Amino acid sequence: MSLIELADIARTFQLGDSTVQALRSISLNIATGEYVAIMGPSGSGKSTLLNLLGLLDRPDAGTYRLEGRDVTTLSPEEQARVRSERIGFVFQSFHLVPRLTAHDNIELPMVLAGIAPVERKRRVQQALEEYGLTERARHRPDQLSGGQRQRVAIARATVMHPAVILADEPTGNLDRTTGEEVVRLLEGLNAEGVTLVMVTHDQVLGGRARRQLSMEDGAIVHDSALPG
Repeated sequence: MSLIELADIARTFQLGDSTVQALRSISLNIATGEYVAIMGPSGSGKSTLLNLLGLLDRPDAGTYRLEGRDVTTLSPEEQARVRSERIGFVFQSFHLVPRLTAHDNIELPMVLAGIAPVERKRRVQQALEEYGLTERARHRPDQLSGGQRQRVAIARATVMHPAVILADEPTGNLDRTTGEEVVRLLEGLNAEGVTLVMVTHDQVLGGRARRQLSMEDGAIVHDSALPG
């Protein structure tokens, strides 16, 4: 079953007097449970595509269906709800709230979604245990190592039980050993059935995915799921 269906997606940006075609007629289906790496040089459109998949940006043309629903036509408020409930984000720079503890960063999406305090507490405690963060629950991000911060970010991304995790260079700010640990966590979630879409410059990391998409100049030039 297709979780993500893109049809003729285009996105342009105006930079001064010039128009940049960031995405050119992207058509793509990603099935539930897939593990996909999006690769390509800087400026190829990888992050623009990920932002569109995450409803952080809107296309200028084309349609995007998530779980069978056309999300390109939704209001900003409706998109925010879909983003909160169905999409988890893991960023290179963690994007944790500096003044909040690890516990409170993990809890934040559930607070915004209006989930009851008792259920929030249960899910946060479970996440802290699963990610080996129980002893760090009351630490702020500046009191955590890079690996611990990324584990908090992954816990926050998954606490709402999303359909898809979008990871943008998730190991970019980590040493090789810590990065390996983070990738194993993400791959473990994928093994449990969560769809994983990861942008990376790292060919070795990208090679671990079961499907690789290569981008150049805003277009998908190779899809390992297709012949040729």
